[in-house]
Amino acid sequence: MQTITTHYIDGTFVESHGRDVQDSINPANGEVVARAMLGDEEDARRAIAAATRAFAAYSRSTKDERRDVLRRLHEVVAERIDDLADAMVREYGGTVQFSTLIVEMAADAFLHAEKALQRLELVRSWDKTTVSLEPVGVAGLITAWNSNALFICLKLASALAAGCTAVVKPSELSALQTRVLLECLHEAKLPAGVLNVVTGLGQTVGAELVRNPDVAKISFTGSVAVGQQIMRDGAATMKRVTLELGGKSPNILLDDADLDTAIPTALGIAFLNSGQACAAGTRLLVPRRRLAEIRRSILQAMESMPVGDPADPKTAVGPMVTSKQYERVQSYIHKGIVEGAEVLVGGEGHPEGLEGGCFLKPTIFFDVRNDLAIAQEEIFGPVLCVIAYEDDADAVRIANETNYGLHAYVSGKNVQRARLVASQIRAGRVAINGMHDDPQAPWGGFKFSGVGREFGAYGIGAFLEPRAILE
Repeated sequence: MQTITTHYIDGTFVESHGRDVQDSINPANGEVVARAMLGDEEDARRAIAAATRAFAAYSRSTKDERRDVLRRLHEVVAERIDDLADAMVREYGGTVQFSTLIVEMAADAFLHAEKALQRLELVRSWDKTTVSLEPVGVAGLITAWNSNALFICLKLASALAAGCTAVVKPSELSALQTRVLLECLHEAKLPAGVLNVVTGLGQTVGAELVRNPDVAKISFTGSVAVGQQIMRDGAATMKRVTLELGGKSPNILLDDADLDTAIPTALGIAFLNSGQACAAGTRLLVPRRRLAEIRRSILQAMESMPVGDPADPKTAVGPMVTSKQYERVQSYIHKGIVEGAEVLVGGEGHPEGLEGGCFLKPTIFFDVRNDLAIAQEEIFGPVLCVIAYEDDADAVRIANETNYGLHAYVSGKNVQRARLVASQIRAGRVAINGMHDDPQAPWGGFKFSGVGREFGAYGIGAFLEPRAILE
């Protein structure tokens, strides 16, 4: 077990002022893997002060200087992919397949930001007017527990590319992962105060970032309820905010979809990161006339979605992050049963032989009404609702009948038709025939899925303000 008593402030590891201690518990077996001292408001204020001092010089850095910073950050993170993945498996319970992919994406986030920065036009002039895109100020970056390294690196890359300095508040559930990542980032030898990290609770460290007048920008990934609170509390100091919140993503299988490909892909999208993913396609919309064959295809494809030890490369679904999250997902499975939804796969309780951890049965509810709670509320676990539709217009209507609009998926042989359907879905991203990614494309949502966008030039732009000089 590792004991963590420091935060990263002003370019060095400093002892925590806060004295509360929290254990990090491996959700696969209940083992305590780390014990961390949580920061408090004073730790946050020290980090903000360091970032404020550093902003004066770093905000005047050139594009080439920032690109050099991003390249160095990529190099130090890329050197420890295996260590970062191992920490994610042990502390979070992420499957080794997913964890390795996530930390590789985290390292590459700096290269993608460098590429976007190179293309970004920071100064424009016409007649006697010059408009420059200026760093907004100190950025508070508040990240979630389900992809710790990725969220930190994505937000940090955009903030630093823009010329902002940063104070990161990672989830208190990710102390071990954060420590390994910080050991990497420290090796990049950034100017003191450009990067600061304080692990603590949202109601202490996070709240200080939101209310402190020296923090100009908040970028947050997490729940809708906390996002709403950040918007309310940040208004007092006119905080700029980017909020990446929840999702209840629809996955439309058109009636010409090849089920041999589309169903296994749909299950992979639904159970992505053991279902603990905002982009998971947890509403599978299928043509009613093909329900019988879709039922058979799902049962067959589930044979290749084993739940088990996250360190086993064969495992597709690991445990929930905590016992609290396990109970939350179980409550939704129970609610679905009470509401009368048919359980095609899974159900309540632990999988046989996995009673010792936070494992649950990947569950599929079949022929679900879209107005049920399990179809409308974000469960954040491996629970899939199969919903039947009559025609394309009905599929689009059902897809859009949700408070969320983060991600969506469409599958079908006729790509032109799939594009037409995709163009009618109110979501920040719509992927056709698979789960695709473009690190230069914007990431964010409509409606309750958030405010603003991340990734590429869109993400960097969220940390910039235009200033016009007129002669």
